Amino acid sequence: MIDKTFSELESKIQASGLDAGKQQELLGLITRLKSEIGEHQRQNLTPLKSPVEDLRSSVEGFEQSHPKLVQAVNKVTQTLADLGI
Repeated sequence: MIDKTFSELESKIQASGLDAGKQQELLGLITRLKSEIGEHQRQNLTPLKSPVEDLRSSVEGFEQSHPKLVQAVNKVTQTLADLGI
């Protein structure tokens, strides 16, 4: 959706009748904005991996330190699932 908006903006700038220098300046700013948005999106996706990995590690650690409790909870949840609950 944002790509469509950028394309429309670029088309309007090119059809605006502004002198070539101003058009190039505005198109350059759009290119810079696209780059900054892309970088921001990449930075926001990176931290999502860490909490998931942390959770996985915590669960594995809990399973190792409390194997009987994990086994009992698994049995209870399986029994409930078998009963349709």
